[in-house]
Amino acid sequence: MLLIGTHLAWNYVVLILLYSINSSFAPPTQHVLEKSEVAPSKLNMKLKDAYEALVSFFRPVTCRHKDEQTLIPCRVGEGLNTTECLENKCCPSKTSHELKCYMPFKDNMQLTFRLLVLVAGGFLILGCLPFCFCAFLQRSQCVNPLRRANKKVEQIVWKKRAHGEDTYGLLLD
Repeated sequence: MLLIGTHLAWNYVVLILLYSINSSFAPPTQHVLEKSEVAPSKLNMKLKDAYEALVSFFRPVTCRHKDEQTLIPCRVGEGLNTTECLENKCCPSKTSHELKCYMPFKDNMQLTFRLLVLVAGGFLILGCLPFCFCAFLQRSQCVNPLRRANKKVEQIVWKKRAHGEDTYGLLLD
């Protein structure tokens, strides 16, 4: 029963982590290969995607700015429309008097939340592992000597069973 609860809790921790990894940026458009280009290997692309997800997990950014924050123009250029701005991982402006495309801000609150969930999940796992191992090892006959049958006791039980069967057999006759 303890293992089912731990498994369920672990599933929720993983779901929360995966939800918090999700970026607020639009997915990049797919790059079309030209005749002279060579397609990169799938393993290389998977490793690159995993590395980018890991980096974005520990460096969350947001497009919400507060009044005291200064807007930094996007490094690609200022005259970008909303789609180009999102493709370059920049933030489009909703008002006309500000920059049309600016760099996202570091999101310390999201980073704190992610680290808190990660540490809490680690403590939950480390806290539950001893209980799981103890429960497993307590039921194991090879590790727990109290679970093993004593040979003398086992012989006495076999003798009593044999004697009991003899007595029961005599009663039926």
